[in-house]
Amino acid sequence: MDKVVNILMIIILLITMVSLGCTMEVSKIKNHILKPKGVAIAVLSQYGIMPLTAFSLAKGFQLPEMTAVVILICGCCPGGALSNILALALQGDMNLSIVMTTCSTLLALGMMPLLLFLYCQGFSNLQSAIPYVDIIVSLVMILLPCGAGVILNHYRPQYSKMVTKAGLTIMMLSIIVIGALASFEIGGSILTVLSPPLMAIGALMPFIGYAFGYIISSLFRLNQSERRTVAMETGCQNIQLCATILKIAFPRSDRAHVPVPHGLRVLPAD
Repeated sequence: MDKVVNILMIIILLITMVSLGCTMEVSKIKNHILKPKGVAIAVLSQYGIMPLTAFSLAKGFQLPEMTAVVILICGCCPGGALSNILALALQGDMNLSIVMTTCSTLLALGMMPLLLFLYCQGFSNLQSAIPYVDIIVSLVMILLPCGAGVILNHYRPQYSKMVTKAGLTIMMLSIIVIGALASFEIGGSILTVLSPPLMAIGALMPFIGYAFGYIISSLFRLNQSERRTVAMETGCQNIQLCATILKIAFPRSDRAHVPVPHGLRVLPAD
């Protein structure tokens, strides 16, 4: 079941990114690259606000060490494809959104080791757990299908709106199907029950990212669509990357010797 869900997620991501690429224009992409004001603001917000927010929330809620590490890793991750989808839903600047996600993911190759070193002192195994291959794969999954969508929109603009609508419709239907499959799955994954502090952090982290991203972009006088885009890029993290780091840093053989963090109750898969 896990393999089926993973394959479906990859297909959905490819379709979604092609659809998003169809909303982009070469001239506007070039403009954001040559005048990277919005991109710079988003990157500074992503790697400045979110790690500090995660650290502050972990301290404020007095989380145990292992739970705090998970929150910090999440805060240090770059933006993901969800930020692009939300930017489209909020009528943001899709050209800026894709460029920002690409830049933040590319910078993750250097920023994530640095941030984890600064915020997660005492966990030396995290430094060797940065999934460089997964980060590069994330870049490829963003750039190639988006590039195909941009080319289609440039040479066959009459088909771009149709592809966008069809792609987003398929994405919504696929999410429903995946949710149904996941609800019937009883093995192969660990179920966790979140405590109120973790649920509060899960709500506060993206909200703080959205708010500060919007405020900072307003201070630099970006237009409304760019403000919404920067806000989404700041508040959305690449959770798949976070899960990969946790799997690498804390292999299954080691987890048996790690005490269960307070606030997480691990239920047997069988």
